[in-house]
Amino acid sequence: MIGERVKKYRTEKGLSITALADKAGVAKSYISALERNIQQNPSIQLLEKIADVLNISVDHLIKQEVDTQSLDQEWANLVKEAMGSGVSKEQFKEFLEFNKWKNKQS
Repeated sequence: MIGERVKKYRTEKGLSITALADKAGVAKSYISALERNIQQNPSIQLLEKIADVLNISVDHLIKQEVDTQSLDQEWANLVKEAMGSGVSKEQFKEFLEFNKWKNKQS
């Protein structure tokens, strides 16, 4: 949820809800409601203000990060094997793009 990410980045920056609200020019009650997931549909303008204060992109607030800690062990082994065999990141990306294109053709 967006509110959880706002709270995460706010606390990482050592800001209180009041400080974030003041710096972003947003009501403290709105930030509080957002973080508690009461307000779940903030405007892009509001997110831009918050992201600016937190010195992050809006994408960081909107998109959920991939938790690499929960990466399936089989996937982790495949990645290690690819790396060990000399497959570059670019080659791997090209393969993924080709595979996406191939699947669209089907």
